[in-house]
Amino acid sequence: MVSQTPAAIAEAVNKMNAEIEKVIVGQREVIEEILIGLFSQGHILLIGVPGLAKTLLVKTIAGILDLKFSRIQFTPDLMPSDITGTEILEEMEDRRRAFCFLQGPIFANIILADEINRTPPKTQAALLQAMQEYQVTSAGRTFPLEQPFFVLATQNPIEQEGTYPLPEAQLDRFMLNVNIDYPPEEDEVAIVRNTTASVEPKLKPVLTRDEILAIQKIVRTVPIADYVIKYAVTLVKNTRPVVAGAPEFIRQWVSWGAGPRATQHLVLGSKARALIHGRNAVAVEDIRALLPSTLRHRIIPNFSAEAEGIKPDYLINRLLEEFPPDRGRLK
Repeated sequence: MVSQTPAAIAEAVNKMNAEIEKVIVGQREVIEEILIGLFSQGHILLIGVPGLAKTLLVKTIAGILDLKFSRIQFTPDLMPSDITGTEILEEMEDRRRAFCFLQGPIFANIILADEINRTPPKTQAALLQAMQEYQVTSAGRTFPLEQPFFVLATQNPIEQEGTYPLPEAQLDRFMLNVNIDYPPEEDEVAIVRNTTASVEPKLKPVLTRDEILAIQKIVRTVPIADYVIKYAVTLVKNTRPVVAGAPEFIRQWVSWGAGPRATQHLVLGSKARALIHGRNAVAVEDIRALLPSTLRHRIIPNFSAEAEGIKPDYLINRLLEEFPPDRGRLK
């Protein structure tokens, strides 16, 4: 059993990284943010072009955890019951017939929702309801989902034909929006070398289900100073163009800013990040590091911004420049 101290948790994370590196080259920041989502009981949206090993990364992380893994390939004809499960008529031993619930692939601990924008809104909503409520309802009966329950959904940003983009209200259910970029040249050389060889790496489980649940409880107990909370609120609040004193570039280029759920996720994720780095309290650097992934899917640029090619990441970087830590420290 992993000790509950920050140092022990950081050591366990280092062991996880060592196992992941047997398969995945680089992408340390992406891996860290996925672990932050897992330890914070949040869900992750992974954005990246095809061929960047999004699916392999999720499967590798599942392989080093003693958890049940399920992959759902979203397609235009996928129905809600294909995810949650359905009732079937089954013949009993005494030859009577009764309806029994056949669990769908969502009944697992780690769910890979591959290309979630490929399926209609009705099916998307079934997954998102389970993400929010941690339960499935079928034929008037409720079936709880085993904890931990962690969803990683992927999207392809370059191919939008025949897709069903997630509405903003549903995007807000994801704790973090993580971008996966092309690897540096030296990493790509290592990727090609490793994946074209005959040696297949063997992964060792690092954390058990009970250990993950324990870490999730510890995350919420990590101390955070009031001035750090106020700094997080200041950053998120100033993404809203209707707020008095919001920066000019926000009023010029943003239709809607992030709501209070963004601040909640930002603070909770920062607590997990502090633990991962072996610290027993949240620092301003944790808030600033997680701000892009927390706000990327929650800032809605207006028509002027889209016409000028202004992206949410540019606005977030401007926001960090506008509000340095010394200005956010409210005593």
